[in-house]
Amino acid sequence: MTDDYKDLSLWWDSLPDDLRHSDRPVLSGQLSADVAIVGAGYSGLWTAYYLLKQQPDLKVVVLDAHVAGFGASGRNGGWCSALFPASIDAVAARSSREQALALHEHLVDAVDEVDRVLRTEDIDADFAKGGTLTLIRSQAQADRAAQELATAEDFGLTPHHTRSLDAAQALQQLNATDVQGALFTPDCAAIHPAKLVRGLALAVERLGGIIYEHSPVLDIKAGAVEGEGFTVRAPIVVRATEGYTPSLRSFKRQLTPVYSLVTATEPIPDAMWDEIGLKERETFSDYRRLIIYGQRTADNRMVFGGRGAPYHFGSRIAPEFDRDNAIFAELERSLVELFPVLQRTKITHR
Repeated sequence: MTDDYKDLSLWWDSLPDDLRHSDRPVLSGQLSADVAIVGAGYSGLWTAYYLLKQQPDLKVVVLDAHVAGFGASGRNGGWCSALFPASIDAVAARSSREQALALHEHLVDAVDEVDRVLRTEDIDADFAKGGTLTLIRSQAQADRAAQELATAEDFGLTPHHTRSLDAAQALQQLNATDVQGALFTPDCAAIHPAKLVRGLALAVERLGGIIYEHSPVLDIKAGAVEGEGFTVRAPIVVRATEGYTPSLRSFKRQLTPVYSLVTATEPIPDAMWDEIGLKERETFSDYRRLIIYGQRTADNRMVFGGRGAPYHFGSRIAPEFDRDNAIFAELERSLVELFPVLQRTKITHR
C-alpha cells in the first residue's frame, strides 16, 4: 500500500490530488469532546455533518484507523440508492405498513438530499441520477421480478417508484444478452464514492469538525473512546465502524463483515457505449441469486461487481482479503456473458 492509497481502487486512483492527499493529525494523549465519532466513512461523516449543521458550537471529533474513506465508503459500486436490503413487505411485517412506507419515503428523499449537499458544498462526485435497471434474464428471474412488482403495486409504489419494462423497452436502455424485461426505479444515482467521502470530510472540517486519521480505536465504553495512545471522553459516542466493528474489543460479535468485490474496465469508446446503452448512466443489476451490480462512470468505464467472496473466520478483515482472483475471474466472465462486446476490453482495476 502506498501512502497516497492510489492502489486501493479505481475510485482512489482517479481522485484529484487535493482530495487524495491529506495531512490530518494523529491523535495522542487525552481529549474531551461533545461528540466522538468512531469511523470516518459515510456513516461517521454524515453524522458529523448534520450535527454541526444543527448545532455549530458542538465540539465534534471523528477518529479513523486509516484515512477518511479508506473502507467501503471509498471503494464500492458507486450507487446512491433508495433500495433497502429487506423488501418493503418484510419491513412492514416487523413494524407496520405505515412505518414501512415512511422508511421508503425517507430513502427516496435521501438520494435527492445527497445531491443537494453536493451542490451546497461544491463537491463534484460525478452524481448522475439515472435510476436503476434490474434485468430479467430467465424464467426464475421473471418469477422474482413478478413478486417484487406485485409487492410494489400493493404498497402503491407503481408506477412512480417501480415500473415494469418489456424486453424492447429494457434493451433500449441496456443492451445485455437474454433480456426478457426489467423493473426500473428512478430512485438511484451513479456516483464516484471516493470523491463523495473525501469531499464530505472537507465539508465537515469547514463546519468546525476535527478529523484524526491513522488513529486506531481499540474499544468504546460509556462516555469514552480508547485508542492506541489516546483516550477521548465524550458524553455521546457514535460507533460508525460498520464492517470494521469486530476490531473493537467490546463489539467483536456484534456484526458480521461481508466482502463484495468490484472490477473496472479501461475507458470504453463512445461507439461501443452506443451499442451497450446506459445513456443516462443508469445503474444496473439482474435477478440472479448471487448479487451483481454495475454502472457507467463519468469517464466511460464499466464498473462491475458482485458478491461471492467468502466469510473469513473470526470476522477477520485484512488487506489480503480485498482481492480474490477466483472471484474476479467469475465477475469478468459474468460481465462478458452480459456484454459480449466487452470481450477484448481491458480490466484495469480489481
